[in-house]
Amino acid sequence: MSRSLIRGRSVITHVIDRHTWNEIRSGAVLQEDGIITAIGGFMELSAAHPDVPVIGSDQDILLPGFINGHHHVGLTPVQLGSCDMPLELWFVTRMVSRNLNLYLDTLYSAFEMIASGITTVQHIHGWVPGKLSQVAASSDDVVRAYHDIGMRVSYCFAVRDQNRLVYQRDEDFTASLPPDLRPAMQRWYDRFELSLDDHIALFEDLYGRHQTSRRAKIQLAPANLHWCSDAALTRLSDLSRTYEVPLHMHLLETAYQKEYAHRRGGCSAVEYIDRFGLLGPRMTLGHGVWLTEADIDRVAETGTCVCHNCSSNFRLRSGVAALNRLEVLGVNTAIGLDEAGINDDRDMLQEMRMVLRAHRIPGLDDSVPTAAQVFRMATSGGAKTTAFGERIGTLAVGKAADMVLLDWRQISYPYLDQDMPLLDAVLLRAKTGGVRGVICDGEVIYVDGRFTRVDRDAALTSLHDELQRALTQDEVDRRGLSKALLPHVKAFYADYINPERHEPFYKPSSRV
Repeated sequence: MSRSLIRGRSVITHVIDRHTWNEIRSGAVLQEDGIITAIGGFMELSAAHPDVPVIGSDQDILLPGFINGHHHVGLTPVQLGSCDMPLELWFVTRMVSRNLNLYLDTLYSAFEMIASGITTVQHIHGWVPGKLSQVAASSDDVVRAYHDIGMRVSYCFAVRDQNRLVYQRDEDFTASLPPDLRPAMQRWYDRFELSLDDHIALFEDLYGRHQTSRRAKIQLAPANLHWCSDAALTRLSDLSRTYEVPLHMHLLETAYQKEYAHRRGGCSAVEYIDRFGLLGPRMTLGHGVWLTEADIDRVAETGTCVCHNCSSNFRLRSGVAALNRLEVLGVNTAIGLDEAGINDDRDMLQEMRMVLRAHRIPGLDDSVPTAAQVFRMATSGGAKTTAFGERIGTLAVGKAADMVLLDWRQISYPYLDQDMPLLDAVLLRAKTGGVRGVICDGEVIYVDGRFTRVDRDAALTSLHDELQRALTQDEVDRRGLSKALLPHVKAFYADYINPERHEPFYKPSSRV
């Protein structure tokens, strides 16, 4: 049996409400084989278990491990040559991405996540070319990377069976292009060979192989309304009920997606997917920036979750989600780092500060995010959006032993007033350099800047060396296609928004 006693100057086990949390001074957590078996004062627990190894010190703060509720890739789009742009144009620039070793690529972002205290990630995979066997091999590479480094993954391969570049049928958009571009456009579409049946087969195979795993779980992902046919929405809704697994769906990330729903169904995107029984506690809506008030009411009524991707929304000019309203109505919310945070990395400590500050509307009322609320989003709120559910996200007897140790000296030095609430100090001052240890399933996977399972330097050297090769012809062709397509995609969206339905964009006043 593997046993350890993890201690801290203070232990924060869970959030009670928007302003309070449970805190144990000079506390400790006893774990046995990855499960928490006791929580209490360090002196009492150490006396009762004198032979159990102790992790941490009286200069650490012990917290539940953080959960990244929305993640996709390793090397960031910027690293791969795609600058921040409005989402609909950004899709085109993403064509320039290199053909990557997905195992090493996944490790790259996992190093960054763990180093900021993340123990669980919702990995939403997609855009893998090839037949089912090739996509399945890529899925295995991603899950294997998380297994090897030791963190938890709630994995899904995003289902896309239509409208794969713009919010229009593939064949119709191809036909709208100049004749000389059509063959290259068709070749790009032809790279993605999965049918809807293949997507279902991939899920069922992965679920069957990982359903008993402690650190890897499989769920479903209808990629977005415009990417999914009615047949796909129907089958994914049925699968979620049959297998009792959650779903994660990008929805209403931009105003253009809001318009698309009206064109497709004469209603909002939330109303549309509601027709298929997709709303409810098993569904998480990624982004949800353009939810209407009626949409938010329906989300709250059905217990649907929302994952807030604050940095991504800023970087791709998608807008600011109505987080304060979601909170008032009791909607469960999570935090996602998406492709990358505001500093082009995966730093959950920084992302929590971003969420804490981005929604501070003027006024004196108590409607803006609090430290406790944001901490809950990054822990128990995120847990509810994954296939691990309430087994993670808080420190309690019977739950998974996923924890992060933060250096109190880094937070408090050279001075911190004694009356400053601990959780406020943690959210406002903790940095990745102060992450002293990360524990997943009772195992120390990161300590004092070192990963215990994988050699970070060797992995990154291998990734670097592989990408020094010359571009393949496929990569060269996609770069050329991306540049050639951009003006045509801009033209497609030029008059897409119907001003009678919404006036989404800021227009500066003509008054001086």
